[in-house]
Amino acid sequence: MQTSQEIAFTRLLKIMDELREQCPWDKKQTIESLRHLTIEETYELSDAIIENNMLDLKKELGDILLHIVFYSKIADEKKEFNITDVINSLCDKMIMRHPHIYGDVKVDNAEQVKQNWEKIKLNQEGNKTVLGGVPKGLPAMIKAERIQEKVRGVGFDWENAEQVWQKVQEEMNELNAEITSKQSTEKTEEEFGDLLFALINYARFINISPETALEKANKKFIRRFNFIEDKIKEQGKSITDSNLTEMDGFWNEAKKQGL
Repeated sequence: MQTSQEIAFTRLLKIMDELREQCPWDKKQTIESLRHLTIEETYELSDAIIENNMLDLKKELGDILLHIVFYSKIADEKKEFNITDVINSLCDKMIMRHPHIYGDVKVDNAEQVKQNWEKIKLNQEGNKTVLGGVPKGLPAMIKAERIQEKVRGVGFDWENAEQVWQKVQEEMNELNAEITSKQSTEKTEEEFGDLLFALINYARFINISPETALEKANKKFIRRFNFIEDKIKEQGKSITDSNLTEMDGFWNEAKKQGL
């Protein structure tokens, strides 16, 4: 007798088969045409996580699952692989990457698990370099995080957060010196990048996701600026008719209200 999970998954696969056979839109989709939609769905999932909206989280996880099934269906039609292959490949990988569960490797903490993961991945996937597996198309901030995590996995890392903070201050001073000299925009950009990289590194040491932190700052700014616009509209004016002093006053009011 099938479990409820098996029944639900079988139902999804059946619907996918029917859509590929009968729906004009679904029939014309390709792996390439779905790519940008998958990226969009991933960002929507990220928003639901940041907002801690469990109802949206369930919905967005469903959308991602649909895309996984969709890609697998197209690949099956091309005689490349099917959803069973995808799942079995994942299961095999998880078993191989967790020798402390499915083997005789001993670990004391989560950090050792991560280090083992990177070492096993490097050996299994045949990457010629430690950083060879970092996707080139990742957004710069996420790419910096992955770079730092991967080199940490092979022991190339700072010893503590204090050292990283000193590096942040060093990079800040170098950026300030370059700005003051006004000699090279290119060099200023380089120093600014070094500062961002150091800050991302520091975030890792204090267990903060810089991507999440920045997105929360974005959302907070939007809330406060929307508050400013609403207050100015209540006065019968447009945002372009207001001055900075007035807008600053409303900004501080928004802060006091916890927006």
